[in-house]
Amino acid sequence: MAVLLGALAVFFAQTWFAWQREPRAYGGTANALWARHQWAGEPHTEAGYRMLAQTLRANDITDVFFHVGPLDGDGRIPPSRYRHAGELLAAMRRLAPGVRAQAYVGQVERAGDGPLDLGDPGTRARILDTDRALLAVGFAGIHYDIEPIYPDDHDFLDLLARTHELTRGRGRVLSAALEQPPLADWEAPVFRALLPRGRNHYPPRPTGAYLRAVARRVDQVAIMTYDSEAPTQALAGWHFARHTERILALLGDRVTVFMGVPTYRTTTPWAENLPTALRGVRQGIDALRRPPRRPYGVGVYADWTTSARDWATYRREWLEIRE
Repeated sequence: MAVLLGALAVFFAQTWFAWQREPRAYGGTANALWARHQWAGEPHTEAGYRMLAQTLRANDITDVFFHVGPLDGDGRIPPSRYRHAGELLAAMRRLAPGVRAQAYVGQVERAGDGPLDLGDPGTRARILDTDRALLAVGFAGIHYDIEPIYPDDHDFLDLLARTHELTRGRGRVLSAALEQPPLADWEAPVFRALLPRGRNHYPPRPTGAYLRAVARRVDQVAIMTYDSEAPTQALAGWHFARHTERILALLGDRVTVFMGVPTYRTTTPWAENLPTALRGVRQGIDALRRPPRRPYGVGVYADWTTSARDWATYRREWLEIRE
């Protein structure tokens, strides 16, 4: 017990001292934003679209994931759910022409007690039909946020491969949001052996090998790095730094990578918050031997929880804009 306590004390001390180091890296070469369903599902005024475009331009956002779902259990999204997407996309082309507007397609899988069964070939085929309809409306890509995805989920890989063939053939992009991986790949088989699957049991953490398999089938990967539940800023920052370093080393030369950062109130808001997340991501970039060859940056979750004060923090702590 004394040895364990001593090792923990050393770890916490090292983590605290590392957290005091001011990171050098600022910004990235691509940044994303998850956006609420109302943009595609409800009408907006010209002033509303202009305000959105101004926010995107001022904060160097390159990709927006506009929620158009959720998918029904059979893989469909009725067009009535995104009936105003055409107006939104026309405004984006006019007011923010450099920003990719992607269709954010999500649902909970049966492994997480949700209605979607990716194991059914018919469901996967209907999801592709849904994607075709969304691309026909004018979206610049498809963004999947299907949860939970376990590291032996070959049906998800099949869906990605077939969707990528579709998007690539139309000159569009495919992105996927995934849970953060374990910090060591040996954790996944241990969890799998000891715990049942389910929302509150065996966590759906993708291994490094699975992330590389995903990266071969997409153009962009967004890692949902938030919800660490770390009790201190130093530990939360270490969490973001370690994952950023690992993910960019693993995937940064293969695909565009977005490290997810929260603007909502987390379960430990005194520790995990937007400034802590951004500082941690910057420390993770500093730890790399060289910058990734592909674009990289952060993904802000989400537009419906991001205040003007949050955006000011983002510009100061991430883009190094002093206002």
